[in-house]
Amino acid sequence: MKSHILLIGIVCIILSSCGKSENSSVNLGGTWRAELDISPDKLPFELEFIKSGEKWVINIINGEEKLELDDAYMKNDSIFIPLGIFDSEIRAVVEKDSLLRGIYVRNYSSDYSIPFSAKKGKYDRFDVSESPKTDFSGKWKTIFQDSKGKTSEAIGSFEQTENKIHGTFLTPLGDYRYLEGNVSGSTFYLSAFDGSHAFFFTGELLEDGSIQGRFRSGPRYEETFIAVRDEEFELPDSYGLTHLKEGYDELDFSFPDIDGNMVSIKDDKFRDKVVLVQLFGTWCPNCMDETKFLAPWYQKNKDRGIEIIGLAFESKPDFDYASQRVKKSAEKLGVDYTFLIAGVSNKEKAAEALPALSSVVAFPTLVYIDKKGKVRHIHTGFNGPGTGGLYDRWVEEHEELVEGLLGEG
Repeated sequence: MKSHILLIGIVCIILSSCGKSENSSVNLGGTWRAELDISPDKLPFELEFIKSGEKWVINIINGEEKLELDDAYMKNDSIFIPLGIFDSEIRAVVEKDSLLRGIYVRNYSSDYSIPFSAKKGKYDRFDVSESPKTDFSGKWKTIFQDSKGKTSEAIGSFEQTENKIHGTFLTPLGDYRYLEGNVSGSTFYLSAFDGSHAFFFTGELLEDGSIQGRFRSGPRYEETFIAVRDEEFELPDSYGLTHLKEGYDELDFSFPDIDGNMVSIKDDKFRDKVVLVQLFGTWCPNCMDETKFLAPWYQKNKDRGIEIIGLAFESKPDFDYASQRVKKSAEKLGVDYTFLIAGVSNKEKAAEALPALSSVVAFPTLVYIDKKGKVRHIHTGFNGPGTGGLYDRWVEEHEELVEGLLGEG
């Protein structure tokens, strides 16, 4: 109860400053160690504040990744940080130039808020109480289990240098992006925050050489996992998870574009071209990673007879809301291929919108269509740049598939 009262108090303090003028004397420049309180755990990440004219540009840092946020603004003693393409925000009071205290909220969800704090300076991501007793570097076959007993496979891939560790978990549906953390004794701690997903992992090496651990996503979701070293373990083929139903060989759909005009895949714009259909959501970090690749790739290749259609499945069943979210994402990610508003962010609803598909098991999903309009390949999920070699392998596969389709007929 005390934590809820504190959170309400923080919100009231922040909101009370909304009508006040900007306090330009506050010096935020530099590196900050930020933290989300997902009690009983703390989820740390790094922020970097850079003054740009009259504005602050803020980078979220996870391992090798920097996510630039350029819409932040101050009002008196409070700072408001919209989180990139995502409909979420950090709202915090600035205390004595060296402490921020507030909340992280998802604007589209009325009951999603997490206490936030940050202290200025360069610190370890996690507190380290003893020197590492093991090296977690390598590939780990991992089994996650949720509260209902349902299990799923993944690969843990880590690199460790002294007490610092980074890497990710890969699943058949995508990866957990850039994870960064520390090792204390025989236990590792990893976290990532990208503006949408807040991930926390901890794992302890047991005497038999296996890892026993916990995974937290946001303030409520939790799973356990076990992992064993296995350099040979592979996940199911991402091109075999989604397929066409019997009797179908193409997709047929019409949805409104971001300006409300109806667009069909049968339109002349897409005729006799290789077409990629991207199942996408602005709430989805893996979709963001895929779009960061596809946007410049399309610019380079669009004159070769290639089109991309992004089907956006958004957090609310409201066209104006969805359209604005997609427009903002397209602008920030530099996308100029076609986006259509296809429905809500629900896999079952997405499958209903595309009845030719056996199912929709992940966002993103990328469908490759040849010049005759026939579906040739379907790639489920996305291994982003945080997966290293697997991302490079996907880029090569993608190029080969498209070149093959362009060379036909």
